[in-house]
Amino acid sequence: MKSTHDVLDHHLDAIEQGDVDAVLSDYAPDAVLFTSDGVFKGLTSIRPVFEKFVAEFQKPGTTISTKQRLVEGDYAYMVWTAETADNVYEVGTDTFFVKQGQIVAQSFTAKIRPKRSARPLGPAANVWNFLAEGGG
Repeated sequence: MKSTHDVLDHHLDAIEQGDVDAVLSDYAPDAVLFTSDGVFKGLTSIRPVFEKFVAEFQKPGTTISTKQRLVEGDYAYMVWTAETADNVYEVGTDTFFVKQGQIVAQSFTAKIRPKRSARPLGPAANVWNFLAEGGG
């Protein structure tokens, strides 16, 4: 049976390789993923989360830096930073519970700063752009 270290190593390698199926192979069929967007239970629910995440992290120029990685028995905790083409992850954290060689629960949160600021839409956009460019 794979240890928590083994599962975490495989999980991170699969993300780095952009292989969503390999990422999902680390999870128990009824695994639960907690994020600020909600609770995702089961592989069918978790898949779209990782499809989006992996797609972003596969873009050219992406860098990831692990700041801390702690493993104690069936539990793991990671702190990391990253920069993708779209976002700066000022800090990200993941907590894992691994049972019988599979992730049964994970929590994820991050402070994410978009690289491109959104411009207002609609009629106010022209006024906003005019003022932002020193008009008025």
